[in-house]
Amino acid sequence: MNDIRDGIMRKATRNTRLTDYEKERNKQISKKRYIVEQYFGLSHLYDNAFRARFTKIMKNLIDVMCRQMAFNLFRGAKILGTA
Repeated sequence: MNDIRDGIMRKATRNTRLTDYEKERNKQISKKRYIVEQYFGLSHLYDNAFRARFTKIMKNLIDVMCRQMAFNLFRGAKILGTA
């Protein structure tokens, strides 16, 4: 399943149905994708992170990294039961 790396899920259309391989491929992609998208959804919900806060790409990258670290620390503390 090397072509999973492109991360593009296949979609059935009116004229064609998904093959069994494409359905399995979509499942494999979604198992990886939801982990990444969970951060963005939760940061949008709780941190109002629906827009870039800065005009420079580097500042936004640093901002996202700091938010991700805070998210992971909070999540880890929650899992360990210390929060």
